[in-house]
Amino acid sequence: MLNPFTLAANSGPIVLTKADLFRVCIPMREPFRISSGEVIRKEAILLRLGDGAYHGWGESSAMGGDFYSSETPEGCESELVNSVLPAVLNREFPSMLALEEDLVRLTGNRFVRGAVETAAWEFVAQRRHLSLRQLFGIPDRPIASGLAIGLYPDVAELQDAIRRYDPYQYGRLKLKIKRTHDIEVVKAARSLVGNFPLFVDANADYSLSDLSTFVALDNESLMMFEQPFGKDNFDGSTELQRQVRTPVCLDESIETAEDARRAIEMEACRVVNIKLQRVGGYLEALRIIQVCSEHNVPVWMGTMPELGIGSAQALMLAAHPLFSFPTDVEPSSRWYLDDVVTPAIQLSNSSIHLPAGPGVGYRVDEKKLEQYTVTHRNFDI
Repeated sequence: MLNPFTLAANSGPIVLTKADLFRVCIPMREPFRISSGEVIRKEAILLRLGDGAYHGWGESSAMGGDFYSSETPEGCESELVNSVLPAVLNREFPSMLALEEDLVRLTGNRFVRGAVETAAWEFVAQRRHLSLRQLFGIPDRPIASGLAIGLYPDVAELQDAIRRYDPYQYGRLKLKIKRTHDIEVVKAARSLVGNFPLFVDANADYSLSDLSTFVALDNESLMMFEQPFGKDNFDGSTELQRQVRTPVCLDESIETAEDARRAIEMEACRVVNIKLQRVGGYLEALRIIQVCSEHNVPVWMGTMPELGIGSAQALMLAAHPLFSFPTDVEPSSRWYLDDVVTPAIQLSNSSIHLPAGPGVGYRVDEKKLEQYTVTHRNFDI
């Protein structure tokens, strides 16, 4: 795979003159619950960027309700409309690095930067009549998908959900946990799935005072403990990893390649989860992959979850040969009553197969986009 700097240097010139911003809202099949809250509908900002002849799509998929991060759909929409898009449209950027540098100068909001950067990358691919996989030098291969199960009020409802979503269709099972909902959650799942690959995601709900919980979970043959402690608590993660055999995986803690380097050097983790939204786009994700590769630390692709545009982008990168675990990206119908991409993202033999075609391969269904759009802003310079 190309070095991200070489890849970006050969990407220009880039001139974007047209943008359409769609704020959409799609009902979820069931509440998405993690340790810090829940959402019952998916709000996202979908961004179409181009020059009139070609365009690319991006997604800004910050969670509503401000419970996952400080970024929100309202804040992302405001930044894109009032500052970022007016600043980048109708300018010539010699490369994607130059565009990325300008985005960093304009905003610290990675969900905003990621929407613009990923849309611009697809625009480049479309203009060259290439898939993003071809552009990035990533092989065309099936992407193993893993099932994620959120929090439920009691063990009976959790087990009903596991039966309903059938983890054996997938490559592994991930369970959300939080304080007081952890050891019994794992044991209840184990009673149903046996030795099936399994791990837990705490979404930063614990601290070192809860070390005994993870020592107990260390005996459950789990693949990893994902983000046990707060995003800035590298020291705590280091101490936890000293105490347990199960690999610690960092997710929210890793926003940049430097975060990854620091965590690895501190021995705060043995696995890294990358989310395109959280790190601000492809280039920073590629830098993180590079750092992890240098230290033989496996990586895998997470999800917010996003709608189809963001999911397709994550899937494309998850086909990278250095990704070692099934992705969190699941079929469109797993979380949402509908989606805006065609064909639908579907599962086959525990994997997702990306369609052929320029860009990410998937297309946006304009009728569905219109159906679920709450606000639409047009920029034509």
